Amino acid sequence: MTPQLAEPVIDTHVFLREGDKLLFSQRGGPYGHGRWHMPSGKLDQGEPISVGAARELLEETGVTVDPEHLRLVQVVHHKQSDEVDRIGFFFEATRWAGEPVNREPAKCMALEWYSVHELPDDIIEYPKEGLLGYLHGDKALTEHGWK
Repeated sequence: MTPQLAEPVIDTHVFLREGDKLLFSQRGGPYGHGRWHMPSGKLDQGEPISVGAARELLEETGVTVDPEHLRLVQVVHHKQSDEVDRIGFFFEATRWAGEPVNREPAKCMALEWYSVHELPDDIIEYPKEGLLGYLHGDKALTEHGWK
């Protein structure tokens, strides 16, 4: 019997970084309502991962980043449920154009800069794993939610 191939959701996350500050988004939708994460979204079919990350950042914040200037800093394989797993690609952006604004008020309650030394208390677990992997730099892959 041939094993069933995995069909994970592919997510992109962008650490927009200015010095020791990172841009966070406060969720306004049902998933993680009121909690913090970084600009993120799902990869579209047929889209290169860096292009998808740049697109999601622009859609959510109005910030333009050249996909060539995104640096892959962490990958998280997240088990969301028995039916769904996700692979999140976390990128760092230190060069961009524009000032961040909330372009998706139905999905986002606020955009805030936080120091890497004073992070928000209520970060959603899955992106928090990517953030901690990025900040600690001890491994490139984190597996979250697997038993």
